[in-house]
Amino acid sequence: MSRLRSHTERHAVEKLGWLRAAVLGANDGTLSTGSLIVGVASSHASGGSILIAGLSALVAGALSMAAGEYVSVSSQADSERADIAREKQELASDWDSEIDELAGIYCKRGLDDALARTVATELMKHDALGAHARDELGLSDATAARPLQAAFASAAAFSSGAVMPVLAAVLTPEPYVSWGVSLVSIVVLAVLGAVGAVAGGASPVRPTLRVTFWGIIAMLVTGGIGRLFGV
Repeated sequence: MSRLRSHTERHAVEKLGWLRAAVLGANDGTLSTGSLIVGVASSHASGGSILIAGLSALVAGALSMAAGEYVSVSSQADSERADIAREKQELASDWDSEIDELAGIYCKRGLDDALARTVATELMKHDALGAHARDELGLSDATAARPLQAAFASAAAFSSGAVMPVLAAVLTPEPYVSWGVSLVSIVVLAVLGAVGAVAGGASPVRPTLRVTFWGIIAMLVTGGIGRLFGV
């Protein structure tokens, strides 16, 4: 007797939301913190000043990312709540029109008129607000805006990238901090580019070269500024 096995498929698109945020946050942490340290070190600052600058960049960047993400996602959550409240009012005041609206959505997806109306009616009997939130507004529990979660995730992603150039600054002899931090930052950026591409189902070559190229440019520019205004 054969057994039916559950068939699950995993697609790269399922990861794109969190993957993009994590990779961009880590990239930002590595690039901005590494570049700042290179600029300060190139100005012939002392080891203590370099470390303070790196730690300040890590903390300020992480808090800035968290605050920005919290405000942005909170605005999204406010919009979602407003849409849900409006949908509740429409369901309470004009049930038949809401069935027509949902049926029209299903018709556009390929169902014939009769089947689309039957599906819309049955779904609304089961969970009218949930059906409209999902199929009309594109909202669900899985995609709902979560400001605090987004803020902590953004801060963690930034910090995970920023900590590497800071450690490089601590462990590299003072005369070679610029070179050490630049090298570590470029390697980390390349790894992040490759990991992000592979996890997203893409070839790692172009993303790795792209992020490496811009990392080198950033290090050269900030290093030049540090030498230009250094003491």
